[in-house]
Amino acid sequence: MRCPFCGHDDTQVKDSRPSEDNSAIRRRRHCPACEQRFTTFERVQLREMTVVKGGGRKQPFDRDKIIRSMQVALRKRPIDLDAIERAANKIVRKLESEGEAEIASRKIGSYVMEALINLDAVGYIRFASVYKDFRNPEDFNDFLNKITHLKDENSVK
Repeated sequence: MRCPFCGHDDTQVKDSRPSEDNSAIRRRRHCPACEQRFTTFERVQLREMTVVKGGGRKQPFDRDKIIRSMQVALRKRPIDLDAIERAANKIVRKLESEGEAEIASRKIGSYVMEALINLDAVGYIRFASVYKDFRNPEDFNDFLNKITHLKDENSVK
């Protein structure tokens, strides 16, 4: 593993342990050249996945994009990074278990929406405003009315 500080090619693993949800191995590394320490994560990847964007363009699947989009939606909200990581891990496992090599970006977005509604309502609405391409205040009102209506139906059952 290359050192992110000095670029030295030969770093040493000082400690390895599973992540909190056992979805990755956390490794503490040390660079003998510059004496810096850093952490890496090793994850299992069952298959190569490709994301198919709305216009048909394709790009490699990137788990970190899910985390970044959730972090943006949850900025300044009382949700810790571990909860976001766990939610992203569930999304990735769900996508991998479906067995498809090509995944529509819309499907990923809907899975992120499902995860966000369970984490934080405000983050869910923030993400939905981009995902559903709200253009004016009425779009927010319509969306909030649907959510309120669904909550009312679920609380009656």
